[in-house]
Parts: sequence; C-alpha cells; structure tokens
Amino acid sequence: MKELVSILDGNTFLVSDRRGDIEPSLDFPTGLFTFDTRFLSAWLLLLDGQRLSALSIDDAESYRTRYFLVPGEPTHFLDTKVSVIRSRAIGGGFDEELTVLNHSGQEATFTVRVEMAADFGDLFEIKDPQRKKGHHTVKVEANALRLAYRREAFHRETVIRSSEPSEIDKTGMTFPIRIGPHGEWTTRLTVSTIIYGARGEDARTQLPLGGSRTTAAIQAEHAEFVAKAPKLGCDCEPLAGAYRRSLSDLAALRYESISLGVRLMAAGLPWFMTLFGRDSIITSLQVLPFLPELIPPTLTMLAGLQGVRLDDFRDEEPGKILHELRYGEAAGFEEQPHSPYYGAVDSTPLFVILLDEYERWTGDAQLVKRLEFAARAALTWIDTYGDLLGTGYLWYQTRNPRNGLENQCWKDSWDAISYSDGRLPSFPRATCETQGYAYDAKLRGARLARQVWNDPQYAERLEREAAELKERFNRDFWLPEKEYYALALDADGRPVDALSSNIGHLLWSGIVDESRAPRVAEQLLNPRLFSGWGVRTLADDQGRYNPIGYHVGTVWPFDNSIIAWGLWKYGFRAEAGRICEAMLAASRYFDGRLPEAFAGYERDLTEYPVQYPTACSPQAWSAGTPLLLLRVMLGLEPQGEHLIIDPYVPPGMGRVELLDIPGRWGRVDALGRSRTREDESSQ
Repeated sequence: MKELVSILDGNTFLVSDRRGDIEPSLDFPTGLFTFDTRFLSAWLLLLDGQRLSALSIDDAESYRTRYFLVPGEPTHFLDTKVSVIRSRAIGGGFDEELTVLNHSGQEATFTVRVEMAADFGDLFEIKDPQRKKGHHTVKVEANALRLAYRREAFHRETVIRSSEPSEIDKTGMTFPIRIGPHGEWTTRLTVSTIIYGARGEDARTQLPLGGSRTTAAIQAEHAEFVAKAPKLGCDCEPLAGAYRRSLSDLAALRYESISLGVRLMAAGLPWFMTLFGRDSIITSLQVLPFLPELIPPTLTMLAGLQGVRLDDFRDEEPGKILHELRYGEAAGFEEQPHSPYYGAVDSTPLFVILLDEYERWTGDAQLVKRLEFAARAALTWIDTYGDLLGTGYLWYQTRNPRNGLENQCWKDSWDAISYSDGRLPSFPRATCETQGYAYDAKLRGARLARQVWNDPQYAERLEREAAELKERFNRDFWLPEKEYYALALDADGRPVDALSSNIGHLLWSGIVDESRAPRVAEQLLNPRLFSGWGVRTLADDQGRYNPIGYHVGTVWPFDNSIIAWGLWKYGFRAEAGRICEAMLAASRYFDGRLPEAFAGYERDLTEYPVQYPTACSPQAWSAGTPLLLLRVMLGLEPQGEHLIIDPYVPPGMGRVELLDIPGRWGRVDALGRSRTREDESSQ
C-alpha cells in the first residue's frame, strides 16, 4: 500500500497520497469524506501533462498540510526549473492553494490541470463496491464545477471554484499560465460539500458550528482544547511527544452529530469517523482524568439511542447500547443496519462502568440521576437478552445473519475467537472479558444505587449477583492444566482454550480470584504473549497466531492500556510499568501517534514496531492510550472527595509531573520519579 497522508477536522477528512493526489482505491479509501460519504474521489494535479513527485511534506497539524512537489521523479542530481507548492486546509469542505514557481531567469508558460471527480460513495460501498442506485449529474458553470448525486431524498453535492480564471470541463479545470523570471502564480481552489436536508438546505447549518469553519477557528479551538488539559512535565521525551500528539488528535477527532448537534468523539480515521459504543466508552475512560467535560455528551447520546425494541435487522434489544451509528446512503436506505446498529455484547455493561467512573471522578450526581433509567435498563439487559442461554453469562449471536457482525466483542473479525488449535467455536459465544465487564457493571451499578439513587435493596441484589458471577466464572473459565482463563465458552459451555490478551481485561474488571492473579500477570508478560513492544492479541504458539493478523497476533495500544490498568489494580506495578515502557518506546517510531494496531513481531527481531498495513490512524482509543498509561504510572485513583496519588514510574523515565488534574477535588498536581535499578533489585 502506498504511504498516505490525511488531514481531518471532526466530521470531515481527506486522505491522499504523498503528492496530495486522490485516486480511487479498493485497499484503502482516498478522497474527501464527510458523514460517511466521499465527496471527492479524484483530485489529480498535472503540470504540462505530468504527474508530480513529493520532495517534502509538512503535516505537523491535523487540519492542514503542505506538499512541496517537482515534475517527474526527484533525484540527487535534479535541477528543475519549476516547482509546485500545494497548501491545503480542511473544515467542512477544503481549500487548496496551488503555487507554481518559475526558478529560471526566463519567462515560462505552463499548463496546470486538476482532474476532478466525485463518486459519492458510501464507506460501506468503498469496502464492498456496488453499483450506485441514484443519479449522478455534472454541471459546468461560469466559475464552478458542480457535481451532484441524488437518490430520492438523499441528495449530496460537491461544488468546486477557483480564484483564478480556468477552462472548466466535466472532469476538471485547466489553467494556461505564464510566469515571469523567478516569478510565481497562485490560485485557490475551494471545495464545498453540501448535505441537503428535508428543507433543501445544508443539514449542517443547524449545527452549533454550522458545518464549515475557517482554519483560524479550527486552530483556536484546538488550542483551547489542549489548554484545558493538565500540563505534563517529564524527562521522558517519548511520553511528552505522545501526550502532545494524543491531545492534538483527540481535538481533531471530535465531530458534530447531525441528529442531536452535540460534539462527540469519532472512533478513528478512515473507516470509523462516527460514534461507536465500545470505542467511545473506552476512549472516555482513558481521557476522563484529563478532560472530563468530554464525557457527558457521549453518555447522553448513548442513552438517548439505547435500544427500546426487538429489531433483528439492527440487532436491537431493549436496554442495549449501540455499537455503531452511520449517516450514509447504505444506512439511510436500510441496505446496512447502522442507523444505528446494536451488534456489540460489551457496550452495554461498559456504559454503566463509564457512568460510575465519571461520577467517582467528577461528583456529577445530577447526570447519574438523569441517566438512572438508562443505567437500570442496561443492567436489566445483562440478565435478560444478554444471557441468551440462561446460564448467567453474557452471550452473543447476531439476529441478522446477512448483515450482522459474527463476533460482537471487541475482537470482532471473523477468526478472532478460536480454540488453541485454531478451530472456530459454534455460536452463541461467551467471551471472558465480557463477563468481567458484567461483573464490574453490577458492582458499579450497586454503588450508584446506594449512593445516588437511594435504592439499597437494588444495590444488595446487584452485589449478590456480582459475587455469584465471580464464583461461577472462576469455576467455568479457569483452565487448571494451562493456568489461565479460557478466551470464551462455546455454545455447549465448553472452554475455548486459546491464550489471548483478553485475560488482561479480567484484571481490570476485578473478576479474577486473588490467588490466580499472579499467574495471570505472568502469562501476560510471558514471551508467548508479550512481544517486547506490548501484549499480543493472541499468543504466538496458538493455532491461528499471525503477527500481522488483525485480532490474532497484532499488538493493540488500547488493549495494552487496559491491561496495564488491570495489572496496576492488582498491585503488579512493575509489570504494568513494563507495558507502559513498551508502548511509549513504540510511539517514537510512529511520531508519537500510536496507530490502531501494529505487528506482533518480537522486539529483538525487528528492533522497531512494524506497521499494520490498514491500521486506522489517528484512532481515538489509541490516542487515549498515553493518557491512561500516565494515570497508571502516577497511580491516580479517586476516593471520595480526594485523589489518591501513588506513583510508580518505570526505571529510566525520570521525572513525571502532571499539573492541574481536574475532578471533584478541584485541581491537584501529581509528581512521580522512576526508581533506580537498585530500588528494583531490593524489592
């Protein structure tokens, strides 16, 4: 796959090659996208009929990029007489300033051509190409090219204008130009995207930000976002760089919901620029100690879209929290069930966990009271529709065999859940980490019932059910001969015995018996699972292990952040520190931006983390990973009206200082210093 460059601002993002060009691609979506529709599918720059090559790219900011280009192939002996600068910025649509520079002492003539097209492809269609059922039109106007697509009430439009005169045809714009000695020529191309609503106007005009913003407005908002976060001072440059990049990416990933007009966190570029239940909740847990104001819109939106009926097409059930919300043509015409889709077994207990963690951190009891009905409905779902077989566990099996997800846990690819020999179990399935989430949700629901909802009887019931679940789980999922927890149970209640990273989530939830926790920690840091760059999704001696398999051997940063948190909760501070060190070391090779996943090769084998070819980047829960690792290293834990600070900074990291940590206590500072090797050996 060619190296790609992206710019984004919430609802809108653009993916191009290193020249800034957009060409249709089946293996990775290039183009200009907003609300799940591609508004530009071709954007090719030609100079005198030639494609250009990149000398350098300035992409330090998420919402604007500059490309420095020359004709032909650049070499060390290149002495070109002309070069081109493409400066682009995004904000609803996008603007591109083209500058052609004549480096010779003679007047020169050139023909600049930009090929343009819009297929208005839905993201689902780009993954799985299908014939469009609507009607495309292309209209050449006096100073604009207007590309449109209509299918009944679904109406989208792309309008392209230039600041300089051009020859416009149905496939682009041509500029015959003349430049004096050592002179330059510039034009600004403006691409506007229009999402027509029922009243014939852009539906985004009703949003608080109006759907389109200037570069200055985006820059100011990003700066304000970063300024609100605690200030980090540290001796570890990878940590400092990852923290800066995470805040920048989280700012860029916020988007406005058309339906409710609130700011939410998109899951990741390019495939997941929308609200996800699981991803949004886990990202919220990661960023809560830093930017708690991001959490209420997410909780409120998820509660507002909570399932209320049985709908096989959408995998919807009463009380269930959604998996994914889409705005494109496929969802609008119910060719895909994502309007919204509820095919996730874990988002519902995670919703209760986030609600409790938010109140523990902020003291915002009003939101907990407002969402009491939603939380109770979620807890009820766990014991009813979630328990498909009536065995006291959370199971999943799609109601929609045609369009639904087979695996509805976080490892949702088709081959992610397997026996140790590689066989796939039957459905329904009950994955281990989901039982941990259910256990934690019941305990947290009990705390809210007792302290906020004034219902001690409900609290006692939930606590009793949690204790019974923990006992049952440790009986049925533990594999005594292997000394780890099974990945899942199959439809007959037999253990699916693969060794996976999921056991680290069990530590985070607290469902692991204290006597077994040391062995779980050992398994996680054993070379079978731990690559040196992080914990693999699947151990390297399992039947389906593949170091570049999506969920069967890669390393996922978010997964490792949850595992580190779980190790910390059980007192395995040094082990948690090893994961923190590995993740931060890996971040250096990604310019501070941890991707969705990277290959599970041994650290000694590759000496650097190998990229996974189609990983989302930036991705919200990967951007949130350095923040959660900071919480783990500084030992931050709310307790009543106070914040407990109990640092354990891994050896070699030096000083870590986090100032102005927000919460119900106001704002406090935390300081930790890494222990020396002598300190470690004396423990």
